[in-house]
Amino acid sequence: MKKVIIVGAGISGMAAGIILQNSGFETEIYEKNPVPGGELTGWKRDGVYIDNCIDYLMCSKKGSAMNELWHEIGMLSDDVKMYSKKYFFKYEGHGGEITFWRDKERTKREMLALSPDDSEAIEKFFENVTRAESMIMPIDKPMDKMGPRDFMKLGDFVKNVPAAQKAYKGVSVKDLSDSFKSPVLKSAVMMTHPETTQAYSFIMSYAMVTSGSGDIPEGGSLAAALRIAARYKDVGGKIHLNAPVKNVKINGKTASGVVLEDGTEVTADYVICATDANHTFTKLLPASYMPKKLKKSFDDKDHFSVFSKFHAAFLVDGKTSFIPDTTYWESEGLTVWGKEIKDVGVICYDYDPAFAPEGKTILQMKIFQYADDVDKWFELSSDREKYEAKKAEIANAMMALIEKKCPGTAGKITLLDTWSPVTYAKRFNAYRGAYMAFVADKDTKTVTTPGVVKGLKNVFLAGQWLMGSGGLPPATAQGKYAAWRICKKEGVVCR
Repeated sequence: MKKVIIVGAGISGMAAGIILQNSGFETEIYEKNPVPGGELTGWKRDGVYIDNCIDYLMCSKKGSAMNELWHEIGMLSDDVKMYSKKYFFKYEGHGGEITFWRDKERTKREMLALSPDDSEAIEKFFENVTRAESMIMPIDKPMDKMGPRDFMKLGDFVKNVPAAQKAYKGVSVKDLSDSFKSPVLKSAVMMTHPETTQAYSFIMSYAMVTSGSGDIPEGGSLAAALRIAARYKDVGGKIHLNAPVKNVKINGKTASGVVLEDGTEVTADYVICATDANHTFTKLLPASYMPKKLKKSFDDKDHFSVFSKFHAAFLVDGKTSFIPDTTYWESEGLTVWGKEIKDVGVICYDYDPAFAPEGKTILQMKIFQYADDVDKWFELSSDREKYEAKKAEIANAMMALIEKKCPGTAGKITLLDTWSPVTYAKRFNAYRGAYMAFVADKDTKTVTTPGVVKGLKNVFLAGQWLMGSGGLPPATAQGKYAAWRICKKEGVVCR
């Protein structure tokens, strides 16, 4: 029985571990944090649960390969209720409103009624949302190992998705916004994705909802992570928590195992680095081993940028007028790092009664933080008092906006927690506090990096940074790909 050490108990690492255990390997996962899950997580403050990951679970439609994989690793099961997402989000402002319903024909009718002058742009948009509904995540084998026959088996994916991507080639989210005449539609399409990223990213995300592949599992992100960890242990895997890895021990062209921060050496036949890519090649492995495609993306900051968010979570004593899910609106009074934020949003978690005490409501506000904003957070973090004061300042301004939008919350709302790009960097080793991977701009093709390390025979990579802009489906798929590569080397069936 060959032994595999996995660095990182995020969804990639645990998925790889479960598949390898089922395929006859002995595995152990070493995780720096006290709980498994990586960025698939949440936590409690004052007895109230705060979720940090799943706003909607892409590729979750029943019958899809990814849905089956999530059942295999325990993230989903027949006993886990899925909350049906009735809409992607709602936007109110500029004297009008629009809801991006799960029923895209309803959304289309409302858009055309709102702005008949935008009929051409609206027709193009929905034509490509329909195409993007064919989006799936290939998971049988790594994409670099797929041939023409493998891709042809994907059917409608191959037929429709590239066409939708081509229709918006060279178009950013900001460009998509500018293609509409209606100020309501202009603002609405800017709400969910960084303005510099490719417009197709927004279209694909909405298509996940309209296709029924973007629902939400009960219990939130932490419950999902703990289910996966339980499945991994059930199949014989071992997770070592509070056990950060210092580096992979290399002898020539092979790794003999890992060295923990406390100096303990653990031997293994294979090592999977399932951590943040920058951390992998600045701490676990020498930078010279970074794959060329990945290094090019890190070096090309003009075309591959990173972004993060500032979050604040609130508890309301009572119920609010916010819809259970996501609402954005035109607002005034929020300035962060000298930039006026004219549209804000809130997620109301009333769709899952397990999150808050009975009769109370959890709200969460988030704002995009781009590279220059992120730099300011890290500069400020060296002074703890100023850092905490800045977070409180922004959170209080957010609270005032909520009270203005929903007057019934006045005097009934309290701040639960705040977190910034610095939080992601410290807790998850996230590069520049980025909780997703690179944002390729409108003129740049997204990069998929094979999860191999040239020059090392038995070290493999897993994680969201290897595929496009990242997220849970790519991270999970990369975990399976790493397991597949090891099974292939050993000549065993990947189960």
